[in-house]
Amino acid sequence: MDYNYVAAAEALALIESNTRVFLHGSACTPLYLLQELTKEAHRLKNVEFVSISLQGQDLAFTQPEYKESFYINSLFVSAPVRNVVNNGQADFVPIFLSDIPDLFNNKIYELDTAIIHVSPPDKHGYCSLGTSIDIARSAINNANKIIALVNPKMPRTHGDGLIHYTQIDKMVFHEAELPEVDYSAKMSDADRQIGQHIAGLIEDRSTLQMGIGTIPDAVLNYLDNHKHLGIHTEMLSDGVIDLFLKDVIDNRYKNLHPNRIVTSFVLGTRRLYDFVDDNPGLTFLDIDYVNNPSIIAKNDKVVAINSCIELDLTGQVCSDSIGYYQYSGIGGQMDFMRGAALSKGGKPIIAINSRTKKGLPRIVPTLKPGAGVVTTRGHVQYVVTEYGVVNLFGLNLRQRAKALINIAHPDDREALHKSAYERFKVFL
Repeated sequence: MDYNYVAAAEALALIESNTRVFLHGSACTPLYLLQELTKEAHRLKNVEFVSISLQGQDLAFTQPEYKESFYINSLFVSAPVRNVVNNGQADFVPIFLSDIPDLFNNKIYELDTAIIHVSPPDKHGYCSLGTSIDIARSAINNANKIIALVNPKMPRTHGDGLIHYTQIDKMVFHEAELPEVDYSAKMSDADRQIGQHIAGLIEDRSTLQMGIGTIPDAVLNYLDNHKHLGIHTEMLSDGVIDLFLKDVIDNRYKNLHPNRIVTSFVLGTRRLYDFVDDNPGLTFLDIDYVNNPSIIAKNDKVVAINSCIELDLTGQVCSDSIGYYQYSGIGGQMDFMRGAALSKGGKPIIAINSRTKKGLPRIVPTLKPGAGVVTTRGHVQYVVTEYGVVNLFGLNLRQRAKALINIAHPDDREALHKSAYERFKVFL
């Protein structure tokens, strides 16, 4: 079948000045087309990019010489755009991940063009959105024009990610490896200790959600002796593969989508991308469904595992900024924290190293000025560090402070006790 592939320049000629363009994110970041797009900068002004979690090195459009042509309005900040978001060349939209499709569906963000990264068409003419369905499904449903980077390295995934080639305005064929992240290589001893603590909270037949980072993978390392675990999560990394192959994760007792892992995107190594390729044991679904707290809560024993940047003594969780410095985004943490809390037997967990790599405390008297509260103290329940586990549900402010001090780094506890006394006028 002739799919009429075109050169990148011809496809990118569809993009006009003063328009909004959706960029596929995570492992689907269309790096080749973004590089080629900078060659069009001379004719373009005020092109707004919207995306979540762009990956890859050296995104040229973020360089100062392109600031009149391209502007990123990030829905979740990742490393390649972090500096431009914080130096004023770009901006950030605080929003729950589950709500982003409404921006497109309700025309709050009207999309002129969507640039997506897909697998080659199958014998029926269908491409797959591959590793990232997330917000891309709603974006392509609402964009006026669609440009697709077609890559044979992109896995075909089952679920909501199908798009027929006739729906695509221009297709560019380019074979290249996908961006990869190996969390296991960065795992610390503290991460492993936290993983052990959390594994002890997980019962057989639980349904798991894991956030991004080393701690979720550390948890998975300690689940070999569990039985009949399920997965309903916004994202997956490599840690699930061995448990799936060992039949520890069999999804048998999930109320929704039994016998299948439910996710919205994956980000990891090539091993993960090969694992999800044409694997009927995984279903990739639209983020407004996967991250809907009422949907999450329909499974029993949902265990939501998320991390944060810092946590104050009352339980306020900052997960997206370091003071005024925008580091990431709201993402799906609150979606799953609330969904797990509403689940029968559910456990919402915040997992945090007691100190940063630079030795700074993460459990603090008050959050830094400018810090964003992603998860409120009313939503926080379980908190885990390498020094133990506490459950804040039902505790008053003094009780919370005492509990959190007990799992803070031992060298930070004296200062925390002093701060708690100044605040609460009582020795804890």
